[in-house]
Order: sequence, then structure tokens, then C-alpha cells
Amino acid sequence: MRKGIANLPLHYGSAPRWLFERMKLLSRSIIEIMVMEFGTEEFLRRISDPFFFQSFGCVLGFDWHSSGLTTTLCGAMKEGIKGIEKDLGLFIAGGKGKASRKTPDDIRRFGEISSVDSNKLIYASRMVAKVDTAGLQDGYNLYHHTFIFDKNGNWVVIQQGMNTENRMARRYHWISEGIESFVKEPHKAIQCDSSGIVLNMVARESADAQKISVEISCENPEKTFKNIEKVLNLSKEHPIFLSDINSERIKKILLRTYERKPENFEELLGMEGVGPKTIRALALVSEIIFGAKPSFKDPVSFSFAHGGKDGHPYPVNRNVYDRTIGILEKGIKEARLGNREKLEVLKRLSIFY
Repeated sequence: MRKGIANLPLHYGSAPRWLFERMKLLSRSIIEIMVMEFGTEEFLRRISDPFFFQSFGCVLGFDWHSSGLTTTLCGAMKEGIKGIEKDLGLFIAGGKGKASRKTPDDIRRFGEISSVDSNKLIYASRMVAKVDTAGLQDGYNLYHHTFIFDKNGNWVVIQQGMNTENRMARRYHWISEGIESFVKEPHKAIQCDSSGIVLNMVARESADAQKISVEISCENPEKTFKNIEKVLNLSKEHPIFLSDINSERIKKILLRTYERKPENFEELLGMEGVGPKTIRALALVSEIIFGAKPSFKDPVSFSFAHGGKDGHPYPVNRNVYDRTIGILEKGIKEARLGNREKLEVLKRLSIFY
């Protein structure tokens, strides 16, 4: 696997309006050409690749050191293809902050104009967010979730979390292709510096802890909570930090799991109300009382910066940017009329890139 290393600082603010408007137009043209040449599945493969994603953001005007590349690139793509989603067979849902919480609504809306199973996609979106919130506890709180899918039901998720203590961002890449399970090494890639010890309940090494956690969740909640209280007294120096446990809330969640009796870890993780603290408690009981040790390995694969909107390494040349958009848009129009000469020239140029 190719690797790169750099700092990944959080940058606040937003892209200048003049730049974002151009990013929308250029991303639209690039996406149209890629879908025309390679199809939606290949576009999803490319955009799920962290190197391509980073390069795409830089081409659109973000340089090398801002967490904003993720949110702005996803926003530019979503706005860029607005109105032509059905023609492309490609749909983009979600986004940053409040927009991320509207992902199910976006998927349903697009489901009405395509043949995809909206419920299946909504489940995938929810499980991806649940895994990176509760299944993988690495200190990064999610604030961005973009769900990209095509007319055949293939999907990609790009989501990002922030750590306000070290002021770093972490980006999570998912693709439906090749996923064996939502709870078994499911990520395409994760970008950030390593956080050291994390609770990774979706690692293959956590299989026993997953199994025991499910069994514990199906037991009488009074018995389970007594075990949790024992563990709380034993875990002062343990890698899993059980802070601010709300006893009454944990009991309510355990009563719910006891009544529902989840059959596997994915079902347990997907239950409403089961969050990071419930999973931490069950993982700790699984290890200390039953000997099923979870993984504490950070799954981050490599790290690099997220581009920047502040003129580094040089300011965006607006004239060149506009000429690029014009060339691509003209190439697309002529290709639709049967004249693919300009697109063929671009393809030939790519061999020197």
C-alpha cells in the first residue's frame, strides 16, 4: 500500500464563495467525464481511494493543510451534480453537521427517482456511522458524513471526525465493494496520525470480544450490571476509560438488549441507544471477567494533510481555473454530439501525468 505522512490540523471557516462556485463547476465536469468514460462503479472506486480523493480536492483548489478539503470537496460534488443525478446515475447524500443528519431523507428522495432499495442504503449509512462512533473508539467525534451511491446500489461513504484536544481531523473511507461485514475490518482506509491505544471492536482480533459482548447483552440486566460495577473498580489503569457512566441509562439499555436478544455484534451495535459507553462496558466485562480481549490497535493506515484554502503553496489562479472549466465543459458537450476528439486529447495527455 502507498503511504504518506503529514500533519492533519483542523481548519475552521469555509471556502471563499468565488472558489466554491468554481469548484462546483469543475467537479461536475470531471465527474461527468469519468462516468462517461468509466461508469459509476469506477468513479466510486476512485473516490473511495484516499489518494485520489486528496488529489481531486487539490485539483479543485485546496492545497495541502486543511481539514476543510473533505467537507468542501464533498459539498462541491453534491452541489455540482445537482439536477443531473438521474442522468448520471449517481447520487450524493448527507454532508457536514446538520446536512449529515439529513442523509436518510436525501437517500429516500433519490430513491424515488431511481431503482435502488432506499432502506438498504439507509441501513448501510447508519451502520457506517455507528461503527465509527461506537465500534471504533479513537477519540474523534464525527461531524461529517457523505453517502455517495449509484443506480445499481453500489455506495461509498466519506466521513470525518475531529479531536478537539489535539486539534486534528481523521477521515474514514468506506466502499460497499468487498465488504465482508460492517463489523469485521470494514474500512477501505482511515487517514490520520495514529492515536495510540483505541478500542477497536471491529478488528478481526476482537471476534471473541464481540461474541461475548452479545452473550452478555442477552443476559439478565441486573446480573450484567453487577459485573460492570465490579469492572469499574478494577479498571483504573485499563486502556478502556469508562468515564461518566450513567447507571440508570446503562440499565435501560441493557434491559432493551435483554428483551431484543441480538443474534450478533452487528445487530447489537445497530440497536438504538447502544452507543460508545455501552460497547466499552461490555468490552471490558468481556475481557476482565470472561477473558475475551478486544483489540486496542488503531486501524489508521496512513496519514497526510487535508489541503488548504489559504493560498499555500500558492494562490489559486482564477483565470486558469475558468479556462479549465471551459475546456472540460466544451469537451463534454461535443462528446455528447459524437465528437470525442477533445476527450481523446485529454486521455492522451494523461499518460504524461
